[in-house]
Amino acid sequence: MSSHGFRSGFIAIIGRPNVGKSTLLNHLIGQKISITSRKAQTTRHRISGILTEELAQFVFVDTPGFQTTHLNGLNRGLNRVVTSSLRDVSVVLFVIEALNFDERDSQVLKLLPQEIPVLLVINKIDNLESKLELLPFMQLMAKQRDFSAIVPVSAKRDTQLDTLLDAIRPYLPEGDKIYHEDEVTDRNERFIAGELIREQIFRLTGDELPYSVSVVIEQFKVEGKLRRIHSAILVDKDSHKAMLIGKNGEKLKEIATQARLAMERLFDGKVHLEVWIKVRSGWADNAYVLKSLGYD
Repeated sequence: MSSHGFRSGFIAIIGRPNVGKSTLLNHLIGQKISITSRKAQTTRHRISGILTEELAQFVFVDTPGFQTTHLNGLNRGLNRVVTSSLRDVSVVLFVIEALNFDERDSQVLKLLPQEIPVLLVINKIDNLESKLELLPFMQLMAKQRDFSAIVPVSAKRDTQLDTLLDAIRPYLPEGDKIYHEDEVTDRNERFIAGELIREQIFRLTGDELPYSVSVVIEQFKVEGKLRRIHSAILVDKDSHKAMLIGKNGEKLKEIATQARLAMERLFDGKVHLEVWIKVRSGWADNAYVLKSLGYD
């Protein structure tokens, strides 16, 4: 039975790499479900975050940053994730950095369908020296497209996120809840465990290495409040394996420890985590491997 006046729908969060899409998702729903780091292209999979209010349910779809360079098999697959996420959504949030709109953003903007409401989200306004800089930038952006709304925010500081929700709400169609009201994501714990390991690789290793690895959860067992997780980090080269292990195994130990602590906070229980490294040369261009990792 439909609840009169209740609204629900999917909202795609789209933008080039490193504009803060995953941080925005996490802060909108009030819980960390999408991994973040200072490095671009951290997100590789479509993941939904769910916010349920008394009269509306927002299903935010976080997507990888649209990649315009380095188009190997992996990045082509990530771009397909972005474009496919535009299907069946009610609203698009096009996210850019404050005072920063360049050809990369323009290429993403051209992908967005004309028939779907697009809200421009100007993120990272906390980095501005003066808010007076915003008005001329907003006027400039208004000429790029007929946006349904332009909302400046700081996702990291929760600034103007209520205003953003208010701007989205009228564009959600009337209808029942899509997910149960106590659900916050469409992904299971096994998937999130792999992402939390990958997050620590992004945070604790150099600039290039994280883009050459992937994580596979080989075993995930729940025993009461304890989770036993066996995982493998796939790398391209033996030299990458050595970098991940680090001197006397310290780097791998730090990655595993920080990932385990993050899992215990999120899963609200003890985690026994084992992490191994496996060399799979050329995995990022291997169609079979990519499909097994969910990048098809």
